[in-house]
Amino acid sequence: MIVGILKEIKPAEKRVSMIPAGVHQMIKNGHQVLVQKEAGVGSGFPDELYKSVGAEMVESAAEIFQRADMVMHVKEITHSEYELLREGQIVFTYLHLAADPDQIKALMASKCVAVAYETVQTADGKHPLLEPMSEVAGKMSIQEGARFLEMPQGGSGILMGGVPGVAAAKVLVIGGGIVGTNAAKVACGMGADVTILDTSLDRLRYLDDVMPANCRLIMSNHYVLEEELKQADLVIGAVLVTGAKAPKLVTREMISGMKKGSVMVDVAIDQGGCFETSRPTTHQDPVFFIDGVVQYCVANMPGAVARTSTMALTNATLPYAIALANKGWKRATEEDAALAKGLNVVEGEIVYEPVKQAFSTY
Repeated sequence: MIVGILKEIKPAEKRVSMIPAGVHQMIKNGHQVLVQKEAGVGSGFPDELYKSVGAEMVESAAEIFQRADMVMHVKEITHSEYELLREGQIVFTYLHLAADPDQIKALMASKCVAVAYETVQTADGKHPLLEPMSEVAGKMSIQEGARFLEMPQGGSGILMGGVPGVAAAKVLVIGGGIVGTNAAKVACGMGADVTILDTSLDRLRYLDDVMPANCRLIMSNHYVLEEELKQADLVIGAVLVTGAKAPKLVTREMISGMKKGSVMVDVAIDQGGCFETSRPTTHQDPVFFIDGVVQYCVANMPGAVARTSTMALTNATLPYAIALANKGWKRATEEDAALAKGLNVVEGEIVYEPVKQAFSTY
């Protein structure tokens, strides 16, 4: 199979979908690998490293789409690439389709086979290709939130860990999954006063065993959420419904009742966001203000730490990419139920139910 590694084109996105070591493994399995020139530079992997392991460097994305049987990205397919998609071509990347009807239409029209990293799911409910970036985004959400709590950034001027005699920042984490747990770990490590809300008692029991003493664990409901928001200095939206739109848990009315200069980081923005007022932002222009509250909604947070993110992502995606290349998508998904859940759009048809339900609302 010919596998194409595309250069990312979203603003400030420096990740790459495969590092040279991964290309080496793919070639050892008998496949040809095309890498778009400078695709890995932003992550610290120059073209020479790809050449040294046997990759063919290609000038344009158009040539990769034309020649490759499977194309790999980190972020979703963008408007400039829609017309380049080919029938039967495997597209393997983060897609986040529930909040992107234009991309769904393009994938359907092309009759390609779109496999989404974020919906690959094992029998125990884990998301092996989403988890690495969730870990990164969770940890980043705190350092970004701490930055925007500073007064020059529009925040209230509160130091996360406080100092002796002065209270620490109150951090509210909505959702106790991978993102929320990693966010809470970092916030606790900085000395903040941390609260995690979740609707699963089993998850709260688990977190009670592993989180430090400065982390409170509370069963979430509308009343509790509203009351906790009033006290919070930093709010992390870490809600996931696999493949579907994120629920709008925090309303505009709730935000209006928050403290001026508090900060909200919506890590669920790829799936539409879990705050009613959320809209995607970029690393160049990361925040906006709602009723004096700072809202950070960068849709590719891990792209800011591209080297760490790229290596973590390749560690997770490479076995699945090799399986798709070795076996073809039909046999690979027949033999691996987790990978089969990654199928979102196949030859003109939406095959992943949460995406189908989301698309029906547009």
